[in-house]
Parts: sequence; C-alpha cells; structure tokens
Amino acid sequence: MPDLHLEKAHCQELTHPALLPKGCEAAVLRLDLLHPIVSGNKWFKLRYYIEQALQQQKKRIITFGGAWSNHLLATAYACKQFGLGSAALVRGERPTVLSQTLQQVDSMGMKLFFLSREDYRQKKIPEQLVTDSDYLIDEGGVGELGVQGAATLLDSVEMQRYSHIICAAGTGTTLAGIISAAPQTCSIIGIPVLNDLGTIEQTLHWYVHNKSAKWQLLPNYAWGGYAKHPPALLSFMNAFYEQTKIPTDIVYTSKLFYACLHLVENNFFDPGSRLLIIHSGGVQGNRSLPAATFCFT
Repeated sequence: MPDLHLEKAHCQELTHPALLPKGCEAAVLRLDLLHPIVSGNKWFKLRYYIEQALQQQKKRIITFGGAWSNHLLATAYACKQFGLGSAALVRGERPTVLSQTLQQVDSMGMKLFFLSREDYRQKKIPEQLVTDSDYLIDEGGVGELGVQGAATLLDSVEMQRYSHIICAAGTGTTLAGIISAAPQTCSIIGIPVLNDLGTIEQTLHWYVHNKSAKWQLLPNYAWGGYAKHPPALLSFMNAFYEQTKIPTDIVYTSKLFYACLHLVENNFFDPGSRLLIIHSGGVQGNRSLPAATFCFT
C-alpha cells in the first residue's frame, strides 16, 4: 500500500458555548492536520486508486477539478511522490493568470488541460489525451475505490464513544465511506454544500451497501450553493476560529460547523449526545479570497 507518512489523525474536543447548555459534547477529527499539502479526506479517497494504478503499471493519472481544487492538489503531490505522471482536466477556459492552486500543481509536474464548462459537465475527454498507460480518476475520487478509501479515515477513531458522525458532502464519496464503516450505534449526518442533491444521493445509492445504516442528509446549509460564501459565512468563520482556534474553508467545513452549532442550538440532538465532526481539510481553497478576509491562515 502506498504511504505518504501522514500524521496520525486525532480527535480534538470542541469547546464552544453553544454545546454545554444543550447537554451535548463534540469532538473534531482533525484530518486537516495530517499533511501540509495532502490534507483532509483527499488522500483517503485517492489511496486505493493509486495502489491500483501502480499495480497495473500505469504511467500517469488523469483526473478532474476546478481552479481551486483540493483534489487536484492532493493528486499532483501524491503522483509526484510515487513516481507517476499526472494530468488535470480543469473546469472552464484557461485564465490569463492561473489560480495559486493551479500554479502549485503545475510546479509539481501536473499537466493542465482546460475544458469548457459544458464539456466538463459531460466529462468529454479529448481522445488524444488518454493512452493505455493512463489511469483515470473521476472528480473528487468518486467511485468504489474512493468510497473504500474514505471508509479508512475512521480507522483511528474509538467509534463507540460517539452517537453521531457529521461531515460535509460534495460528491458524497466521503459520506458513503463513513456510512459504510460506522457502527450501527452511530447516526450519520451529511451536510450538503451544493444545492443539487442528486449527485450525493446517487453516490449513496450506488456505493452504500449496508441498507440498515442510519443516515440522513440535511440540505439547508449550502449558503446559496457550491463554493458560495456570503459575508455572514465569512464572519462565522472568523468568529469560530476565535472561539476554537480551528480554521475552516469556504466550501466545506465552514458550512459543516455552522450546521452543527445551529442544530445543537435548535435542539436537534438529545441531551447526552456526543458528536464527531469530520474536519475534511481544504483550507488552502481560502486563497481564492484576499488575505485580509480571515483572522487565520
């Protein structure tokens, strides 16, 4: 199995004034601290794909992502570490100036190919790009191997301590892995970060094989849609950091933590509930906003 020598994931007790009056406790699985580049859930979703690519003696991995994609950054770094080439099919026309994320993956040797948004939506891959020596990974690592890898992010967690596991959901790959790995005693809650629930529901339908698992999606915390970040959300991110010293990102974890606290404050959880909140990393995406936006880096 490929190994990036990550730090061991640890659970940090969440101290926040919203919790105590409601009789709830919470901990955060700090996947954002695993690695300075391949942080969060990204490596877990990639690990079995990379293992298979190496076993099949592929030369290059090709995958999909946007201008600030955590997935592209993790893929570029991992490929470089394991001696694989990498290429990205990037959503949208090539800009005059590349985003900091795309500049970073380019410096790691990832070749960039830009697709119109319509071609990207339909996953139209230029025929001349893919050869027999290439290995294709879908956007966000969605797929059976991605789900199997995501399930392993709970390996270091004492699951019997928690009544609920809560995570953000984009493609639904990580959520599907968590549902598959969690014990029957845990209720799993997904917080969609995009308005179109169809993608997430389809992933769960295809890849969650344990039909008796207890899970639900709570779709009212997308803040306008994928990567939308109104001023109120940015203010929440700064206030949350000042209260907890935990940085969040504008796409996933800010919406996740806001949802968790809102649910606690509105008595969604019974007194005595103990929550495990999955911090899936991705804070590098905040670089899309001016540096002065946040009180943390």
